[in-house]
Amino acid sequence: QLQLVESGGGLAQPGGSLTLSCEVSGFGVNYYAVAWFRQAPGKEREGVSCLTLRDSSTWYADSVKGRFTIARDVAKNTTYLQMKNLKLEDTAVYYCATDNFCRVALRRLIWSPTSWGQGTQVTVSS
Repeated sequence: QLQLVESGGGLAQPGGSLTLSCEVSGFGVNYYAVAWFRQAPGKEREGVSCLTLRDSSTWYADSVKGRFTIARDVAKNTTYLQMKNLKLEDTAVYYCATDNFCRVALRRLIWSPTSWGQGTQVTVSS
């Protein structure tokens, strides 16, 4: 059983930055990718970014490409999502999730995780 704990959410102004963290603990379940999803009120869940652990390859949604960066600290078993140049439409609850691979289809990240966290709120407002 894995436990995922997100942190780092909060309030930011448009153009500002936040860095989210996802710490993974537990054992007994192998995973090979860590992904970030988000869900805004009244909207469908959206895949934001994904990191394949084997080769550190990354995937980003078009909506965040060039602004968000996913990275992992192996020693801390923590995956980060650095968010820059935040926009109002980035407001959402952000979830991290583990999976066997980054499930991308039709340029979208598919939600089918092995484990996921409780989420952290990101609010972008002036």
